[in-house]
Amino acid sequence: MSRARRRSIKALVVVGSILAFLSVFAIWTERQALNTDDWVDTSGRLIQNEKVRAAVGGYLVDQLYANVDIEKELEGILPGETKDLAGPVSGGLRQVAGSGAEEVLKSSTAQELWKDANRATHEQLLAVLENKKEAVSTEEGQVTLNLGGLVTNLADQVGIGSQLAEKLPPDAGQVTILRSDQLKTAQDIVVAIKGLALILSLLTLLAFGLAIYLSREGRWVTVLFCGIGLIAAGFAVIVFRSVAGGIVVDQLVKEESVKPAAEAAWSISTSLMVSIATTVIVFGVLAGVAGWLGSPTGSARASRRFMAPVLRDHVAYVYTGLVLLVCIYFLSAPTQNLRSFLTTLIIGGFIAFGIHEMRRQTEEEFSDAQLADYFGGARERVVGAVKSANLSERASKLRLPEVRRPNDSGGGAPPGQPEAPAADEEDARLRRLQQLADLREKGALSDEEFAAEKARVLGGGDS
Repeated sequence: MSRARRRSIKALVVVGSILAFLSVFAIWTERQALNTDDWVDTSGRLIQNEKVRAAVGGYLVDQLYANVDIEKELEGILPGETKDLAGPVSGGLRQVAGSGAEEVLKSSTAQELWKDANRATHEQLLAVLENKKEAVSTEEGQVTLNLGGLVTNLADQVGIGSQLAEKLPPDAGQVTILRSDQLKTAQDIVVAIKGLALILSLLTLLAFGLAIYLSREGRWVTVLFCGIGLIAAGFAVIVFRSVAGGIVVDQLVKEESVKPAAEAAWSISTSLMVSIATTVIVFGVLAGVAGWLGSPTGSARASRRFMAPVLRDHVAYVYTGLVLLVCIYFLSAPTQNLRSFLTTLIIGGFIAFGIHEMRRQTEEEFSDAQLADYFGGARERVVGAVKSANLSERASKLRLPEVRRPNDSGGGAPPGQPEAPAADEEDARLRRLQQLADLREKGALSDEEFAAEKARVLGGGDS
């Protein structure tokens, strides 16, 4: 390849990695802000967090006392002269309500009210942002999170809720999400986010695909670096999320008492971002494995040799399995929209192209490879190892005692005894040969084993 081509490939890999990094944020924003089910799931996990419950409980108590004259209500409840105690009781009741609000929010009733309020608000918000006719217009209203039901529920728990519903003003416990003068801008942002998530995802795949196409020779190196780029993008998102969390909380939350709840809310609401980044990392690992499979390393060649018969003789099954995997992946995705469909389709195309290239490579390298050869060779090695072990064991059992020769190391006969004559040594050899012949006739020794033992005896030793 020319130098310009090599530089272009490197630039495309870098650009693709940066686009993958940005795509994670765009997809997270699209799913977290524009998918009601994802938002309700996140809000449910928020209210289950202890720090968030404490902050919400404090807000509910403030709303209760800000919208209802609790002291006056108590005067109407307390009998006779005890009405003078309404003021102190009201203050004490606030302390009780404050300490008990978190316990109230632990109940399934309160948490369902919280989820219902978030679902209704998010659906209203989407209707406005998507400019549906039945939604409130950008000139006439605002989107609010209505927590009035939770305020009433809290009043019931502290014993003054029987007459409270009628006394609460309509705006009690309502948190403004967007005002009417902000909704037009929000609509434009939503349109940009939807388009951005789709465009960035497609551009990421296009950059990597073009880099792989331009590589031609040595394509496995480009695939490997594309995988590394995806892994780096995923980890960069996780690091950025951690750093940005501290900055966002410090800038938006000034009260120190509320910061723990804000930090917990940031962690929970961005957990989906971590999930998306993890998916990018997994795809990067798979791309790295694909690059390694095409490499000239010994382990990769052995893997290609094993796959060669399958890719050559069973290609229909391979592509059918790929189609099934792509369908399962798309259907199991949290959201099924145009972006998910096109992304899944392009990734499936990449895998199909990789299978095609792997088939071409294995046909050139191992055109005569057969699965029977691979498994047969393995079977022969196992059988050979077992036979060798059995022969060694049988030989050790059949080995006869050695006859010491006069010139062996360690000296001849013991001191004071005469050395055995050479004729005795020859007689011992003949007896051993006769014993070996008898064992062969009985089938205890094979011809090869008999020949080996005979040579050892005639050689005069074990070596």
